[in-house]
Amino acid sequence: MIDFGYREVAPEEKTRLVGRVFSSVAAKYDLMNDLMSLGIHRLWKRHFVASCGIRPGDRLLDLAGGTGDIARLARAAGADVTVADINREMLSVGRARADDEGLVKGLGWFQVNAEALPFSASSFDHVTIAFGLRNVSFRDRALADMQRVLKPGGRVHILEFSKVGLPALARLYDTWSFQVMPRLGQRIAGDADSYQYLAESIRRFPDQETLADLMRAAGFERVNWHNLSGGICAIHRAAKA
Repeated sequence: MIDFGYREVAPEEKTRLVGRVFSSVAAKYDLMNDLMSLGIHRLWKRHFVASCGIRPGDRLLDLAGGTGDIARLARAAGADVTVADINREMLSVGRARADDEGLVKGLGWFQVNAEALPFSASSFDHVTIAFGLRNVSFRDRALADMQRVLKPGGRVHILEFSKVGLPALARLYDTWSFQVMPRLGQRIAGDADSYQYLAESIRRFPDQETLADLMRAAGFERVNWHNLSGGICAIHRAAKA
């Protein structure tokens, strides 16, 4: 059994339930992110991509790429981007948005499971995943496959919600997450339950050092991390030998 928010479910059930969550929220996902984070998620993502060290022509795999925020930023930095997500509805929203913006060249869209990537070993210079790893059933498998598809010397970059270090901020964050987010979800997306799950999934996700240990166990080297906004989220990076 594994966690689905505060519930324990079978792995295949988590995959189904997570799929239902993101199918439900896909159309309003970006709007809800703006409301829930007061727009700060855009600053986090810009900093995340800007600090990846992308060079023109680099091949980048963006996992849980969903609506394409990271992909568009990486493409602007010169990368050839493969966007991968398990959820068809999220990919449809992202691809339609990119098409509307005239972003066709250098972007590919694939519906895949992060635990079983259909890409050859040593294919990418970078792998990114932003706010998606906590929704993966078997994180160890996903991390191992990220390591496999990276070229020697390639780097993985993970942006994810994490453990807040300041008690006062943690209390405020809990109030926002469990009292405000589900109500916003109901009002804007017509779905309070999905946003209740998203809040719970953040609390169940490993803390900063535990995630770093999981990355080392997957074979990554030079693992490091730093907090954003007091630990509300953190960026973890590592390299393949």
